[in-house]
Amino acid sequence: MIPAPAAQSPVILLIGHGSRHGPGNDAVRRFAEHTQARHPQRQLFTCFVELAEPTLADGLAQAAQAARAVNPTAPKVVAVPLIINAAGHVKMEIPEAVAAAQADYPDVTFQLVPQIGTDEPLTTALLGELHAALRRLAMPDPKTTGVIVLGRGSSDPGANGEMAKLTRILWEYTDHELVELAFTGVTYPRLETVAQRLIRLGMTQIVVLPVYLFTGTLIERIAKQVARLERQYPTIAWAVGAPLAFRDEFARWLDQLLTQPPEAVPTLACFGCKYRLAAADKAAHHHHHLPHNHPH
Repeated sequence: MIPAPAAQSPVILLIGHGSRHGPGNDAVRRFAEHTQARHPQRQLFTCFVELAEPTLADGLAQAAQAARAVNPTAPKVVAVPLIINAAGHVKMEIPEAVAAAQADYPDVTFQLVPQIGTDEPLTTALLGELHAALRRLAMPDPKTTGVIVLGRGSSDPGANGEMAKLTRILWEYTDHELVELAFTGVTYPRLETVAQRLIRLGMTQIVVLPVYLFTGTLIERIAKQVARLERQYPTIAWAVGAPLAFRDEFARWLDQLLTQPPEAVPTLACFGCKYRLAAADKAAHHHHHLPHNHPH
């Protein structure tokens, strides 16, 4: 199938999480600039869910207006969340903002693609970062090198379960005897606990793999935690992976998304579905109590 001409292509809106950490937001913008440079024929905008500008609402409005100019007869915006897990932002906030934009711009078609998720390209990106970390450690024996997959942590059990799935996949694809999951916050176990467990089990090297796309406050926190562990366990060799967004695997993923025919672009499964709308209505009228064992 011949791709649509550039003049008729949908406008792309990249949606970052947003951070109080200025360099983290700058990294999202730099990622967008690299993407724009590879696709100069496309109109591309960037916005953030929270803590940074342009806001999600402003980004959707800018993209909608640009789409009208690009294709007045059938304007279309494809919104791409640069977010790994389908937690609250992906399940509720972003779809609600897109629905509001749809009401404001009824002639514009808005398509919300799924979050990046824990399959491709995340798995291959994480494997690439693991191999880079092992090279820095002079390629030690994987049987004595523990790996800690370090997720952000969420109050959504499904999002945490996806991190557990990713950890298992990483174990399946490598020769490491111990590949364990930890979280930066919200839920447990935390990095220090898992590191101590791996050391008790005889690991002499530990690789920490943050499952983050961009730098930010939490990446800085991870660096401080690992530095403290290095002082506490000076005989252990440590390596920390970098944020994943600038690996080639992500460039290829986004390039494929932007170059495939519009009808082949996936749509977020729960966008606009009656169950999500019912959940939003229920949340607006009821206070939900956390389970008694939920980590506050």
